[in-house]
Amino acid sequence: MITLGAPASGAFAASAVSSAPSARAAVDPPAPQTRADLAQSMRGEAYANASYRLYAEQARREGLPSVARLFEHTADIELNEHFASGAALSGQVKDDAANLRDAIAGEHYESRQMYPGFAREAESAGDTAAADRFTEIAGDEAKHARAFGTALGVAESGRGSVPTAPEVHPVTVTAGAPKVQAQRTKENLDRAIHGEALAYAKYRLYGEHAQDPAVGRLFRGTGEVELHEHLPESANLAGLVGTTHENLTKAITGERYESETMYPTFAERAKAAGDAEAARAFSHNADDEAGHARSFEQARERLSGS
Repeated sequence: MITLGAPASGAFAASAVSSAPSARAAVDPPAPQTRADLAQSMRGEAYANASYRLYAEQARREGLPSVARLFEHTADIELNEHFASGAALSGQVKDDAANLRDAIAGEHYESRQMYPGFAREAESAGDTAAADRFTEIAGDEAKHARAFGTALGVAESGRGSVPTAPEVHPVTVTAGAPKVQAQRTKENLDRAIHGEALAYAKYRLYGEHAQDPAVGRLFRGTGEVELHEHLPESANLAGLVGTTHENLTKAITGERYESETMYPTFAERAKAAGDAEAARAFSHNADDEAGHARSFEQARERLSGS
């Protein structure tokens, strides 16, 4: 999913961001397994986008601007092409009311079940810093749910005002080891990071396609909180970011898995189910990810030889 310096011999030639289909693209509903595979793909691509941007920041701190640009370029492809393609094929984006209901359901789950449960488990394991952070994020997600609920009332009735977007307090992620001890806490932090990355990617799409500009601003602003505040808070505790060499190695492993195992499997299943368009998209993604892996490998080689 990443590269250093110039892309390897056309590694990104077939990955033009502008080639992504509209998230509102009209498609026949995919088969249940294809829909599940699309959901897994979207979750992974959203995570890749977010983590690569953190890796880019670390590369700049190490004085490696070409590596930073590689991470950012790849992150753009993961979000604007691969994620957007999955969203289009799965019919992710609907009208404002439906998109708001989806967001409310997600925020309710996180604020009432997921994060409180994570906090209790972290507290019992002695990871008090993580417990405090999970509790704080749960409170924020409850506020997001209320704001989206108010916006839904406006969308359905045509009366009232859509709330303004929440204020973002950006958090910097620095390289380091995990700051928690329990394996369960580490797993919950990973789930939190993936969830916040997915929320950002979805809210960004919902904002872009919003019928009401005020709803669009609310979606985009809330997504910025998820990406620049909640996700990095969990990333710091999880030790997500390492040295640039370590980050490249993690990226290579992920890209190889997606290109050699995950996407080929998804493509075969989609083809067998008669979902030809999804099969083509999965195969295209596999080719892209193979190119990303090669580019990352070249970047790591140059870094090791410097």
